[in-house]
Amino acid sequence: MDMYIYYSIFSIILLAGLVTTFMVGFSRKNREGDTTYFQKTGVKWVRLTSFYVVSIAAGLLALLAYIRYLLH
Repeated sequence: MDMYIYYSIFSIILLAGLVTTFMVGFSRKNREGDTTYFQKTGVKWVRLTSFYVVSIAAGLLALLAYIRYLLH
């Protein structure tokens, strides 16, 4: 495998995080102000934590694949 595949995977993960962060920040609901924002915070924390867990797992898998590539 070519080493640039790993760089591509890493870049895609970073860009996906950047794009989704801006999508949330500039959403219509955020621009107008959400009066119910501080309600049901438990659900929001679980969802946010799950996003981070998936992102970190994907990043670690990409790192492990890269290290494995270097060792072979």
